[in-house]
Amino acid sequence: MEADFIKKITEEVVGKIPASARFCGVAALPGGEILKFDFETDEPHFLVGLEGKTLFALNHLVKKIFEKNCEKNNWKKTSFMIDINKYQEKRIQELKNRAQIMAERARFFKSNIECPPMNPYERMIIHSFFTDAPDIETESTGVGRDRRVVIKYVNQE
Repeated sequence: MEADFIKKITEEVVGKIPASARFCGVAALPGGEILKFDFETDEPHFLVGLEGKTLFALNHLVKKIFEKNCEKNNWKKTSFMIDINKYQEKRIQELKNRAQIMAERARFFKSNIECPPMNPYERMIIHSFFTDAPDIETESTGVGRDRRVVIKYVNQE
């Protein structure tokens, strides 16, 4: 029921934008806690925007509408994300690849490596990526738009 509502609301919101999008399906991300609603379009610039800002706004809007309806209908709150032309999937993989390179640098130099500033979602991806790495710890530092992840090498001796 909740997934059908999320799909319907997303289609309604996208219908207000001068671009069409086709629903491709719902899949659970690794770990099974987050559902990913995949859409495809021939005009991604309308729905993804510069650096994904329009897509992040779309996600935020649909989540707020869903949360409001959860209260009304006694639905279970579900974590989800909307993805257009696999933009978010590619972005997550790109973040993980970059973090892996920085972790290798931290291991090689046996020091801390500071990542560039990131939004909270990107920082969460980096932190969760290293939860099982015994020789790497992560920590967020900074304030506001300058908040970033520091990848720390932990000596195993």
